Amino acid sequence: MPSPAPAPDGTGDVSLTVNGSPRTMRLDNRTTLLDALREHLDLVGAKKGCDHGQCGACTVLVDGRRANSCLLLAVACDGSEVTTVEGLGADGLLHPVQESFVARDALQCGYCTPGQICSAVGMLGEAAEGHPSLVTPPDRPSEGGPAALDAEEIRERMSGNLCRCGAYPNIVDAIEEVATP
Repeated sequence: MPSPAPAPDGTGDVSLTVNGSPRTMRLDNRTTLLDALREHLDLVGAKKGCDHGQCGACTVLVDGRRANSCLLLAVACDGSEVTTVEGLGADGLLHPVQESFVARDALQCGYCTPGQICSAVGMLGEAAEGHPSLVTPPDRPSEGGPAALDAEEIRERMSGNLCRCGAYPNIVDAIEEVATP
């Protein structure tokens, strides 16, 4: 079913499934997904860092893929499933990546942490699907299969998420712990 035409005032209804709950909002068509989440749904886990898609603090999962929510217009996500850091856990428990970040002290100030965690969850899914990265060995079998995630692969795949505090070694350790069966 196509989305309704925008109203003459430049607003439109946007329907999303956010952290498992259907949500409909009337938004200005220029509203980013990040602003819709933070200002209209009070989900403040995703942070507005650079507001230019360069730092990753706003990373969320859209239809299971990681995305910089500051660059996406909410109307472009109409009908999508959005998962924020608040929606990763289940039944009051933390997601394994969240648990590992806590156990490995993979944060300092915490500003980038929600984006780092959502990016890590998305990256683990991409690797499980066999998507290569820039540092994936070229001799890897072409039939795909899960990509092996060593520290170099994790660093490359997480390179779009910046941490001003420099918690990278512990972030890599936390992700490696979850990636290793």
